[in-house]
Amino acid sequence: MGPKVAVITGATSGIGLEVARALAGAGFAVIGIGRSRERCTAARDSILASAPGAEIRYMSADLFHQREVRRVAGEIRTLLEEEYEGKLAVLVNNAGCAQSYYTTTEEGYERQFALNYLSAFLLTHLLLPCLLRAGGRVLLTGSKSHKGARVRWNDVMLTRGYASLTAYKQSKLCCLLLAKGLNDRYGARGLRAFAVDPGLVKTDIGAKAGSIVKLVWRFRKPFGVPPAVPAQTYLWLCRQETPPEALYYYQCRPRRYSRQVTGENADRLFRLSHRLCGTEEWEE
Repeated sequence: MGPKVAVITGATSGIGLEVARALAGAGFAVIGIGRSRERCTAARDSILASAPGAEIRYMSADLFHQREVRRVAGEIRTLLEEEYEGKLAVLVNNAGCAQSYYTTTEEGYERQFALNYLSAFLLTHLLLPCLLRAGGRVLLTGSKSHKGARVRWNDVMLTRGYASLTAYKQSKLCCLLLAKGLNDRYGARGLRAFAVDPGLVKTDIGAKAGSIVKLVWRFRKPFGVPPAVPAQTYLWLCRQETPPEALYYYQCRPRRYSRQVTGENADRLFRLSHRLCGTEEWEE
């Protein structure tokens, strides 16, 4: 049998790059996804420099846009069918952003919601047959900030009274609801989903945003840990022979999560997400 395959989004820098490095070093065949072809090449070279002989490749896609999510998902499915018996052991939905001002994608969706959550929902949905075939695991990058959030069901894009932090918190709450919904629907078929709280990490997520978030991030970033630290939790979740039972992890330990993470809210979010993505529940 060949190596287990892991797909990682946002894998050219920060947490995603270090997760890719950790999994490649542990013997996984890694497929990283990043927006820039140049940064994809640099990330791959960096991993090979630290883990010569690692099975690592990158694909470029702008996951803000659903057409790009669909395209790269199709390329991944083809690769899995041709080389890995159509099996995907791990999907790490890590790509994320912070925005200072209200901006939208080409579909008209608020950008933090579109990238931090909806791209993860759509990519997971499109790769679900491969995950189920492998009894795979889905990991989502969460945040402690989800605990102060609610889903704005009547205005999920926050078009009225937009606040950057509110949008970010909502997107991270949705990631936990996605993990909950996946477990409810497919846990009996061997699929397990988890959300990881990486804590405060020294990445460039805030530096890429507008002036307000960028200013705040300049003062917060020095207090964070290197991305390699939270990467160990992702690695731990992927390497456990028996899937851990909890939903939400920080430093390889289960943590309490918001009371908003319920089956009812997960079901409601799944219905909304299928409508926003033009998809339907898998029947088999």
